[in-house]
Amino acid sequence: MAHRDDADLTVREFAIHVDDEVLEDLRSRLTRARWPTAETVGDGSQGTPLATTRALCDYWATDYDWRERERLLNFYRHCLVRIDGLDIHCVHVRSPHPEATPVVLTHGWPGSFVEYLRVADELANPASGRPEDAFHVVIPSLPGYGFSSQPPTPGWGVERIARAWADLMAAHGYARFGAAGSDWGTSVSAVLGQLFPERLIGLCLIPPLAAPDRATFDDLTDAEEAALRDLATANATGSAYSAMHSTRPQTAGYGLVDSPVALCAWILEKFWAWADHDGDLYDVIDRDRILDDLMIYWMTATGASSLRLYWESFEEIHRIFNDEVPDLVDVPVAASIFPHEVPRTSRRWAERRFPRIVQWREHDRGGHFAALERPLVVADDIRSLFGALRAGGEG
Repeated sequence: MAHRDDADLTVREFAIHVDDEVLEDLRSRLTRARWPTAETVGDGSQGTPLATTRALCDYWATDYDWRERERLLNFYRHCLVRIDGLDIHCVHVRSPHPEATPVVLTHGWPGSFVEYLRVADELANPASGRPEDAFHVVIPSLPGYGFSSQPPTPGWGVERIARAWADLMAAHGYARFGAAGSDWGTSVSAVLGQLFPERLIGLCLIPPLAAPDRATFDDLTDAEEAALRDLATANATGSAYSAMHSTRPQTAGYGLVDSPVALCAWILEKFWAWADHDGDLYDVIDRDRILDDLMIYWMTATGASSLRLYWESFEEIHRIFNDEVPDLVDVPVAASIFPHEVPRTSRRWAERRFPRIVQWREHDRGGHFAALERPLVVADDIRSLFGALRAGGEG
């Protein structure tokens, strides 16, 4: 395995700790917030409702126990590895089974490594107890996110991140490995397959990104018609955030770094809109887990730096699921399709970009945050893919 000269690949131990002064400052900002007037509609069409935001911020300031959450997060092994001039943070969950399959799980925005912890637990310690069902799991924080360094110069797009992930897995001693991810993690994983097919055992993409095939528009299935309607609606009424991130991340970042209320409202809107629930988000994603995610952004002051990945790569990714078919990803692929996710592709559309689809699963419920909403399902999708590959099943 060849590595860049500026990747020393030394794995350094790391522990999360937030000073008391930072927590006191956070509470002060939350309790002294200057609130806007309430929205003039009875739904979320103008953004995160005032009552929803205030309720979570009040809980954050008074009842959320960061010290307990910090203790729970530090139960996992955290590491830093210097790659391409940046410290890359990751959680490394080694299975008790030495022969377990290595896999890298990649989050997106507005997520963090927190998204995949329950998935990692299930993968590393399978209920079956069988070594062939076990995985050594690496969950990196994207550059500019969480405890990874904030890139000081442009150039950290999806391809460069994928190259860094290849080095990261080598640092942990994994010559060959699988990859899975959602949001930005879908694209990083796909590029890993393009750049390092000899090292990738397979990919589980949640979901795969592929443009609709216009040649099928006279013969669409009901699911394809619904996917196109949902994509059109998202582009028309739900894409302002990505336009802001991809054109003016610095401008948006001032409020996200300085105001916990702004950070909460900006991110909470996406949890409410993108998760699959019946009117109560906290029925499907624990409130403390959402605040864990917010705390990662707040205490690392990555509200601006995390958005810059959109400036770097969003135009390219937007084309992938709207217009163009890029270079093939010629490695075994599993597709995990959740009904509340946008965009969603059909198998025949996806096969134009991913010709070696091994597994295709369309689930009955779940949304954008599937690893938080349905972690056991996501873990089973990943495990089933690599089980099929071990059994020689592809196609």
